[in-house]
Amino acid sequence: MKKGTLKQILLITDGCSNEGEDPVAMAALAREQGITVNVIGVLDQYDTEDSHGLQEVEGIAQAGGGISQIVQTKQLAQTVQMVTKQAMTQTIKGVINQQLQDILGDGETVEDLPPEKRGKVMEVVDEVGETADLHVCILVDTSASMKNKLPTVREALTDLSLSLSARMGENQFCLFLFPGKRKSVQKVISWTPQLDSIKRIFEKISSHGITPTGPAIKEAVKSFSSLSRKQSLVDDDEAYDDGPR
Repeated sequence: MKKGTLKQILLITDGCSNEGEDPVAMAALAREQGITVNVIGVLDQYDTEDSHGLQEVEGIAQAGGGISQIVQTKQLAQTVQMVTKQAMTQTIKGVINQQLQDILGDGETVEDLPPEKRGKVMEVVDEVGETADLHVCILVDTSASMKNKLPTVREALTDLSLSLSARMGENQFCLFLFPGKRKSVQKVISWTPQLDSIKRIFEKISSHGITPTGPAIKEAVKSFSSLSRKQSLVDDDEAYDDGPR
């Protein structure tokens, strides 16, 4: 199996979208382009369990082929890491299942294999999870109701960056806030291997009322295209440099 690149959008929110495009439709668009959309709904003891909000969290993740998780604020750090890694495993297993179907016929999955073979496949899944390049575009809801949760979000994302730094594959992160200071969606960290500047960014955040989740996912999808173009230019330059003298 080729090393490949795992592309994820990680959406962290506590409320219903109320501005712009339908976030479920935008998540489906992301999935069509090979990008998994994972959603973490952040609640604390003061939040009421709004069924519409919970349905939206689940709907976005389902449309985006990803994982949804509802958590208390204090559990956020470990959940961000767990969801990211689970989504990696899910994506890799999906690719392997597709390859199995091509070889063995429709209906065959990893779970259908005998235990010994299934164990070997999971070893491959773990190995690819360590060696594949991982690109994660993080979307953070900065609407008014998230204000007191943002310090915990910052710590969770810092922990995520550190926890993934030991992987053999390349990590790339970018960070969007929605709403931003002047626009509905604002990129505050461009693609980078580590989220070193995240503390400084979060100290300057001001919360607003609207929740433009759909536009945020749309901008995230665009950002993957810009990263691909940038990497293609780098690869072309390296190929030229390695050419005949």
